[in-house]
Amino acid sequence: MTSVSPGRAADLDPRIEELERHIQALMQELHQARYEQRQEALTDALTGLGNRLAFVDAFIEAQAAAVKGSPPPALLLLNLDGFKALKNSAGHAAADQVLVTVAMRIRSAVREDDVVTRLGGDEFAVLLPATPQSRAATVGNRILAALEPNIDLGNNSVRCGASMGLRIAEPHHSVEDLLQEADFAVEESKSEGRNKLKLFDPATLHARQLQRQIVGELREAIRSDQLVLFYQPIVELATGKIEGCEALVRWNHPVHGLIMPDQFIPVAEATGLIAELGRWVLRTAVRQLREWRDNPATAQHVFSMRINVSAEDLQSLEFVDDVSEAMAEESLAPELLVLELTESAIIQNNELDRYTLASLHRLGVGLEIDDFGAGYSSMGYLRKLPVDRVKVDRQFVKDLGKDPSQLSFVAAIQEVIRSCGLEGVWEGIETAEQADALRSIGCASGQGYYFGRPLPQAEFTEQLGRQRTWPA
Repeated sequence: MTSVSPGRAADLDPRIEELERHIQALMQELHQARYEQRQEALTDALTGLGNRLAFVDAFIEAQAAAVKGSPPPALLLLNLDGFKALKNSAGHAAADQVLVTVAMRIRSAVREDDVVTRLGGDEFAVLLPATPQSRAATVGNRILAALEPNIDLGNNSVRCGASMGLRIAEPHHSVEDLLQEADFAVEESKSEGRNKLKLFDPATLHARQLQRQIVGELREAIRSDQLVLFYQPIVELATGKIEGCEALVRWNHPVHGLIMPDQFIPVAEATGLIAELGRWVLRTAVRQLREWRDNPATAQHVFSMRINVSAEDLQSLEFVDDVSEAMAEESLAPELLVLELTESAIIQNNELDRYTLASLHRLGVGLEIDDFGAGYSSMGYLRKLPVDRVKVDRQFVKDLGKDPSQLSFVAAIQEVIRSCGLEGVWEGIETAEQADALRSIGCASGQGYYFGRPLPQAEFTEQLGRQRTWPA
């Protein structure tokens, strides 16, 4: 074995110490570089706030503390209102300036240990460790107040409010679940007018999820013949002859059976599916009318088809063409189709609605106000609209035969309708006494269970073949 003399060892000691110091310095530099690299990876370059990775780290730490007995963290998630329009009009530089200012204002409205992050774009998240709901809401409203003042952009100034969602974390929450539920609350804030704080509501989320499920199933129902039309007669009161029938849509669900329209029409209207549904009803009803006119057993009856029209139909530039094409394809005269419009659908009376109504009138189809008297009931607009008839709401019929004064009231309504040059259809007739009362004051047409309930196509066709007047 080679040995080192004591003198030689003494010479090596200073070199070893120096080497050790050098290694320690290198390790410190490496540690600092890694720290700075980590900090850079956790920082949003534009605003200096933490980024999504920083938010994830903070959430994991806060959830771990909650497991050990601390209160759960709260999340405030916010999107800037009108930011996309601002960016398009003012440019990227101005938009970046707004984001930097917003970041500073949010930071100034929270505690030192609250974690403020920019997740991307105009989306900011504030994680409040161990914070109860009431205090989190207070902080959220303080942030909204901090964003109130205009932001100076040099040549001009802008106001940039925010739609904000609040969600208190639960033990089972993952980062994705927490952000998704808070984002749902943000969307609720936007739908209610923006620039406000909304607390996440599980019941509302469930309702929205159910709505999305219904929309998906309804879209499939339209394409796979799950929808069916029922038909209800509209009768000339003087003769008992059928003068029209109303097409009423039903959903023959493969699991839940027959679903009534009040359970799916509002969903279709709220989600933009009503136009597709309306086109299906229009085509199916017109095709059925053609079949009845071609069938020797039912051709003895000459009557019109009534279908309901939504407000969205009146707002569609294609709707008039859809109606014209449907009637032309079946070689039917336009007057054999009557479109029923609710008062609420036409009361807006905007430019597009007026154009659509005028175009339909020129086309020759009938126009009827449905449920007249249930809503606005302004007689003044009756003279201004190109409608042919009104269907009077059932509330005016139900007490006929019970309250003597009701007949005088109904007679007055009938006279107003007549003075406007319109025809009246009275719905909700359920008894012979009601039909007789309406007939006695000159009401022309009626609809209701007394004459017939809505029936599927096959049963209604059979009734047309064996019956000349209603009721049987």
